[in-house]
Amino acid sequence: MSRRFVIEAVMIAIYGQLLQPRESVEYRIPYTSVMELYDMKDSPEPVMPEPDDDIFVKSKIAEMISYFEDPFNKKKIERALMAPWRESPPLPIGDKVSLVVVNSSENMQYGEQFDPIETEIMLLALKSQCPVMTDQIEFQDKVVQNAVPVQVFDIDDFEFAVEEGVDAAGDIQE
Repeated sequence: MSRRFVIEAVMIAIYGQLLQPRESVEYRIPYTSVMELYDMKDSPEPVMPEPDDDIFVKSKIAEMISYFEDPFNKKKIERALMAPWRESPPLPIGDKVSLVVVNSSENMQYGEQFDPIETEIMLLALKSQCPVMTDQIEFQDKVVQNAVPVQVFDIDDFEFAVEEGVDAAGDIQE
């Protein structure tokens, strides 16, 4: 059985280890974060602080965009966009990783404490009953401070999260 995580599309582009897990992983991605890739790729603002890293990451972002624009994948994603909270079928990347794009819908449930994509990530995690994977320390802190009932893993804890696993209640599985 695959471990499932909610994640932003850009995290998969930035962190290559997410595509090489020891166990099967399914990433659930809000569609709005897929659309964010286009802005990041074309923006003069750096994604990474070091120029060489920024060039490399922007090339990975371009690869992800190409993957999502592949006619086979694009058709699956477009079907998911027909209704709120509809999911694409799993889009495989390698033997152990698949992506599910979700037409999530931000509803201001968490007010102004969270931006729209953060809200969609939390709502998708609640709806999917799976944890969030992120590198955003501020977001992690806000989840804890606002007592949002989702489990959040830092990208640095990726191997632990995949190997140990967690259930919907956030309990670690042995």
